[in-house]
This record gives sequence, structure tokens and C-alpha cells, in this order.
Amino acid sequence: MATTQVETVTTGADKAKLAAAVVLVIAALAGFYILGKQGALAQWGALIVGLVAAAAVFFVSEPGKELIGFGRESVKEVRKVVWPTRKEAIQMTAYVFAFVVIMALFLFVTDKTLEWVFYDLILGWKR
Repeated sequence: MATTQVETVTTGADKAKLAAAVVLVIAALAGFYILGKQGALAQWGALIVGLVAAAAVFFVSEPGKELIGFGRESVKEVRKVVWPTRKEAIQMTAYVFAFVVIMALFLFVTDKTLEWVFYDLILGWKR
């Protein structure tokens, strides 16, 4: 069985990019609240511009590039999945539903049986 080792090498530039992204998110939120008296357009504009700038800075850093690569690999893997047909999906849903109903009935009967044994037979409490 082959194991893969993951090495994380974070340079000072990447740390600075991530810090800048965090600062941009904070600035976007601050701008949203500071521009409250300027109107909704100014508020939402500042928020959206700040968040887009933060995302842009994040995606040029190494962790951002790794996230993009992970997303691409995930899409490739999802394309390999053999999805069930409509008939198979309906059958499996019916099986699960039937199992849930049977388990609910079993637990109900078990609960009522234990209730009868403990309260009526052992303790003698009549309701």
C-alpha cells in the first residue's frame, strides 16, 4: 500500500498574502458598517469589493493554489462516479423508508413492553 507524504512549505510571502487577505476581509466588514449612513449601495459595494480583493489575494498564495487544484481534482473524481438510475434510486429510497418504519415499530413495541414490565408487573403502578 503506497502512502503519500504531504509537505507543507509556507514561505514568508505566502504568510503575508494570507495576512493581507484577512486584513482585507476585516476592512470590508468595517467598511460595510462605517458606510451605514452613505446608503446601501455604498455599504454593499465596499463589502463586495473588499471580499473580492481578499479572495484574489488568497488565490494567488500557495494555499489558494492548492485549494484550486483540490477543486479541479474533485471535479475529475465526481465525473468518474457511476450514478444510479432513477429506478435504482427509487428502489433504494423505498428500502430505506421501509427499514425506518420497521425500526420505528420495533422500538415502539420494545418501549411499550418495557413500560408494561417495569410499571405494571414489577412496580405495580396502575394508571
